[in-house]
Amino acid sequence: MGKGGNQGEGATESESPMPTFSWEEIQKHNLRTDRWLVIDRKVYNITKWSSRHPGGLRVIGHYAGEDATDAFYAFHPDLDFVRKFLKPLLIGELAPEEPSQDRGKNSQITEDFRALRKIAEDMNLFKPNHLFFLLLLAHIIAMESIAWFTIFYFGNGWIPTLVTAFVLVISQAQAGWLQHDYGHLSVYKKSIWNHIVHKFVIGHLKGASANWWNHRHFQHHAKPNIFHKDPDVNMLHMFVLGKWQPIEYGKKKLKYLPYNHQHQYFFLIGPPLLIPMYFQYQIIMTMIVRKDWVDLAWAISYYTRFFFTYIPFYGVLGAFVFLNFIRFLESHWFVWVTQMNHIVMEVGQESYRDWLSSQLAATCNVEQSFFNDWFSGHLNFQIEHHLFPTMPRHNFYKIAPLVKSLCAKHGIEYQEKPLLQALQDIIRSLKKSGQLWLDAYLHK
Repeated sequence: MGKGGNQGEGATESESPMPTFSWEEIQKHNLRTDRWLVIDRKVYNITKWSSRHPGGLRVIGHYAGEDATDAFYAFHPDLDFVRKFLKPLLIGELAPEEPSQDRGKNSQITEDFRALRKIAEDMNLFKPNHLFFLLLLAHIIAMESIAWFTIFYFGNGWIPTLVTAFVLVISQAQAGWLQHDYGHLSVYKKSIWNHIVHKFVIGHLKGASANWWNHRHFQHHAKPNIFHKDPDVNMLHMFVLGKWQPIEYGKKKLKYLPYNHQHQYFFLIGPPLLIPMYFQYQIIMTMIVRKDWVDLAWAISYYTRFFFTYIPFYGVLGAFVFLNFIRFLESHWFVWVTQMNHIVMEVGQESYRDWLSSQLAATCNVEQSFFNDWFSGHLNFQIEHHLFPTMPRHNFYKIAPLVKSLCAKHGIEYQEKPLLQALQDIIRSLKKSGQLWLDAYLHK
């Protein structure tokens, strides 16, 4: 039980003596209406403040009742600024006899990982190369210009239309990787500038919502591949993933779709439909329902620019079909790249691992090459990105050997594979999970 009297929100660090709490008591405060978490052995009551959390109330709520130290440092590059918000939430600290890690997490792995983060800081690996990101933005804008010029100069025949579509697909995919950089606050030192450019790239260049992306993507990073916490593994009953879910569905005789064939119908409803159907609808509805007028204005600027550019060549209906054809093609690119690092890995329920172990269990890498780096937006270094989400992507290859050494020291598997194998593993994983479902459905 806690020692000391004040357990309310709003205590200050200067109060003495500081109330102390056991992990047993802290872990009780993991409800939507009662949330505590621990950072650097300090206990914070985030119950009321979580709804104002810039990253969203869900992502911070996923650490209620836990030690959130490594997640805190991973997501916040401007620590001095963020600590101003933490100070009034402080209610105490861990009792002296309590370990720094909850639920028996490996303290040596945690210490070694934090030492690695310090090495990365000393190597200036969190310092961005602004020319790198400027060239990425320039090549996206150049492709947008080339696409328009192709139609303007050669006309709207089938060949110019297809060439233009493929150029715009490349532009959209690369803009997707670039907005990811700004969304993770990895380009500018001040968060505000990252947020501004993020809204421009994802809003004006792609027609999507920065806030929608933030609230969804940060949950994925905080608890990757954890059901009910990572929205990326919420497949709306269309697919079953990992080992636990298909067996549970099978035992309960749940058969929304024939999951033993999911590795086949994946080609029909996965890559083709995610962006043009599900994401497009979800993004627009989210902006309207949440009254996110700023993001909606940015998205409208994209659609205005697109239709103003292409209606003169294709008409209103033709431009609408052209837009969705581009998104249909881009969706294939996006799905294959984003899933090759995750659904092939462990997918299951919360197991309360340390930061390093939890990220390595849910991510794998694809071998480095100039093409793989460009094609995936450096998400072929998914392990390093998940461990250090604010690190500029052009530095992932520098920290990778040190991450490998740390994993080898602690017997943690560091998976790296060729691109083609990584793509094939998506289908193998879906097939394996589908068979687990069928076996449980028929025999349990």
